[in-house]
Amino acid sequence: MLRQHGGSSTGLPMECPQTWSCMKQRAMAQAKTWILRHHFDGFPKDSDFELKVEQIPEPKDGEILLEAVFLSVDPYMRPYSRARMKEGDVMIGTQVAKVIQSKNPGFPVGSHVVSRHGWRTLTLSDGAEIRKLSGWPQDCPMSLALGAIGMPGLTALYGLEEVCQLRAGETLLVNAAAGAVGTVVGQIAKIKGCRVVGCAGTDAKVSYLKDLGFDHVFNYKTITSLEEALKAAAPDGYDCYFDNVGGSFSSVAIPQMKLFGRIAVCGGISLYNDTTPQTGPFLQLQMVFKQLKMEGFLVGRWEHKNEESLPRLISWMKEGKLKCKEHVTTGFENMPAAFMGMLKGDNIGKAVVKV
Repeated sequence: MLRQHGGSSTGLPMECPQTWSCMKQRAMAQAKTWILRHHFDGFPKDSDFELKVEQIPEPKDGEILLEAVFLSVDPYMRPYSRARMKEGDVMIGTQVAKVIQSKNPGFPVGSHVVSRHGWRTLTLSDGAEIRKLSGWPQDCPMSLALGAIGMPGLTALYGLEEVCQLRAGETLLVNAAAGAVGTVVGQIAKIKGCRVVGCAGTDAKVSYLKDLGFDHVFNYKTITSLEEALKAAAPDGYDCYFDNVGGSFSSVAIPQMKLFGRIAVCGGISLYNDTTPQTGPFLQLQMVFKQLKMEGFLVGRWEHKNEESLPRLISWMKEGKLKCKEHVTTGFENMPAAFMGMLKGDNIGKAVVKV
């Protein structure tokens, strides 16, 4: 038989009227997470993922409870899953989250942050390694903090300015040009007064890139010769090449670089799902005789510049110079489908999931 204390029918002491509410909150604090069930063998499959539920305790002093609002799916997750994850880990990734409980005065309830907590709906955080979206423009969707005004936009900016050192009047080639990074690369290059050649995999993407102001765009899936298409787009060659694809595309593109050309290697999406490594051709002589500079990079190298770089991206967006298209999938349960769709090229612009 339930023994009453202080007249409470719940058995809870009258001097703690919030206790029952807190107990209910704790019981409801369950995070959904997508884990890597199996390392990918070739292209990812539904069976490589598993949806799990995780109990989340109450925040302690200095901690906050975050609720995901938007989650990012990005190409880098495919190679990183093998290099930096083990089976059973929560899938890596970035999210925009809302603070729903706080015992940290630096993060009041209702504020929003960008965090790297992966594919999960709730996260208990001590506030380290998360970025507050303070001063975020009211007319700007917060999901853009995962795209053109976030990591992909910064990747484009640093690849052009720090690696390629792009100058006005030069000709730039960018592949996967309709993706989250490629769309921003081309637009920043136009802002800087350059001629931009891009390629994409559908006619709809080609049309969109032309609307953005790209000087020449082609569908690499419908041309008869990549070499001829690249030559026709820039008969005198390319000063800079922003490479998101790698593989055979680069084998054709690199011989068309100008003397002292610069190549920023951002990714190699054509290689990510290979089960047998691609081989040759080998382009060292092209690199030597044309005195090319080719550099791989990770956006985190210039993290110390983000505070000055993000306002630049926001300013370009407000001025109408940087347009930000998103491909939004609704529902946390659709994270794997959104990820695989992005790898297939279903998206124009940034692929995000709205919880």
